[in-house]
Amino acid sequence: MPKLIILFFVSAVLFACNQNTSIEKKFDEDNYETTKETLAEKEKKNPARFLQVENRERKNIIGQTVVIGHFTNTATVCTYKDVQIKLSFFSKTGTQVDEGMETIYETIAPGKRVKFKTKYFAPKGTDSVSIKVIDAIGEIK
Repeated sequence: MPKLIILFFVSAVLFACNQNTSIEKKFDEDNYETTKETLAEKEKKNPARFLQVENRERKNIIGQTVVIGHFTNTATVCTYKDVQIKLSFFSKTGTQVDEGMETIYETIAPGKRVKFKTKYFAPKGTDSVSIKVIDAIGEIK
């Protein structure tokens, strides 16, 4: 009989402790909006982190270096426009020959890919061109 009472007491305590785990958690709308705003501000302040760039180059008939590239916006809520890029020109041995700055006037929505094209009279001995995103204007829509 005492074993039965102890068993009953232990099972009652276990069931009482386990009762709170079944309460459904309520969705916190205010916390969600705050987190969303924080993400948007982070994306707006760091365009170089969220804009990926790919490029290739070729020479045209008059000797200009034609750079064709794509921007990919990996941000989730921020749209970028007026992207400032730095073009670095390298020789066959990997030595930087020259560099230039340019602004590409395009709008790039979240998750989208946008093509751009620019032409330069690259310095003599240029073998390749590297592009790096410096800055952009971020907009939250």
